[in-house]
Amino acid sequence: MVVLGILGNATVILVIGKSVIMERSVVHNSNIIIINMAVSNLMVSVMRNILLIVSDFGIQLFLSKERCQFLMGVWVWLRSVNVWSTFYLSVFHLQTLRRVAPSVGNLKASRGVPKALLLNLLSIWLVNLLYSIPAHIFSTNGNANSTETLMLISSTTRPLLGCVWNFPSSYSGLAYATTSMVIHEILPIVLMTGTNLSSLYMLYTYGRTRSSVQDAPVAKRVPAERRAAKVILTLVLLFVISWGTSVISVNYFNYNGGTSSEFLLVIARFANIIFIALSPAVLAVGHRGLRSCIKS
Repeated sequence: MVVLGILGNATVILVIGKSVIMERSVVHNSNIIIINMAVSNLMVSVMRNILLIVSDFGIQLFLSKERCQFLMGVWVWLRSVNVWSTFYLSVFHLQTLRRVAPSVGNLKASRGVPKALLLNLLSIWLVNLLYSIPAHIFSTNGNANSTETLMLISSTTRPLLGCVWNFPSSYSGLAYATTSMVIHEILPIVLMTGTNLSSLYMLYTYGRTRSSVQDAPVAKRVPAERRAAKVILTLVLLFVISWGTSVISVNYFNYNGGTSSEFLLVIARFANIIFIALSPAVLAVGHRGLRSCIKS
């Protein structure tokens, strides 16, 4: 699954990135957002999931405190960026649907990459970098006998490379875990569900009134947006299933920890990889450039 995620997301970046470079005069904003999501997926796979595979083969590595603090921060940063990049894709599609019906002028692709789009994507990376600062501070290195009593989906679901959380007290650790659960685990799922339900409702409304639409470009655009909505909805459902499984498993461990609940962490680890591994396949079904690349 990890190898599939790396190869799939690398292919998405190369194929769509090439089309963006070759067609500089007309840039589709959705391609930039998809590349951003694929980059975050790829970086999570390279920086964390490969290390999980190495550990599964029985190779035990233990890092220094400074390296553990660096990696824990990077894991939290990349995982959080991955979540909000996926949400941004669903928000962008909803905004696109709102511009489809009223006027034909808004149907054109942008000439060059819009600065507002780049600033929004950059803000996702910068804001989540700030959020990851506590992971640099409240983490340390352990040894072969170290056990983790607090888990965060954003970082890791076991003492990987001997790196463990080191909060001043159990209360402060649970406070951080609860804040992370609300902001980066539950809230994205709720928002993604809301945006996609809104998108489906708007497409349903357009479908009922399509016969009365006078502008031919608008009438042609609705079926295309419906196909895009199906792809994005599938991505979001895949994300909600994988992320939701991790949320339930990890937080049950945090609040009802014990040896009897350790199997939930195995489930969480597998669920964390599902979205990253399968999202390129979903995109390949709905993206014309990726389909052409696969067929060739």
